[in-house]
Amino acid sequence: MERVFGDYHLSDDRGRLDLRVIHDFLARQSYWAAGISPEVVDKCVRHSFCIGAFHDGQQVGLVRVVTDYATFGHVMDVFVLPPHRGRGLAKQMMEWMIGHPDLQGFRLWTLGTQDAHGLYAGVGFTAPAHPEYLMERRRPDVYR
Repeated sequence: MERVFGDYHLSDDRGRLDLRVIHDFLARQSYWAAGISPEVVDKCVRHSFCIGAFHDGQQVGLVRVVTDYATFGHVMDVFVLPPHRGRGLAKQMMEWMIGHPDLQGFRLWTLGTQDAHGLYAGVGFTAPAHPEYLMERRRPDVYR
C-alpha cells in the first residue's frame, strides 16, 4: 500500500526499502543502534513490518515495527533524514502505522525514546501505566 503526503510517498512495500540508507542512518546517526552491521539491519527489516518514506524515489525515512500481527507491536527505528525533518513526516508515518489495516486489534503498542516524547504522545503513546511490570535485559555495546 502507498500513501501520499505532499511531495512524499509512504509505502509498506519492503522491496522499496534502501538497506544502505537505513544502515547508514542507524549505524552512523542514531543513538540507539550506533555501529549496527549491515547484516543485522537486513535481518531486522526482513522480520519486521516497515513503512518507508520516499522523496523523488529516494528513501528519506523509516518506521519499523516488531510484531506478531495479532496482539502487539513494538515501534523501532523511527527516523527522517535531516534535510526532510520539520515537515511532519515522522508523524505521518506514525499515524499511518497505527491505523494500518495489517496492524489492528493490538492489545499493546510499546516503544522507547530519549528525545521524541512529543511525537509519540501526539499519536496516543503515554508513559507505561504499570512500569513495575516492565523488565528488560539490555546490552548497549552489542554492536561495537
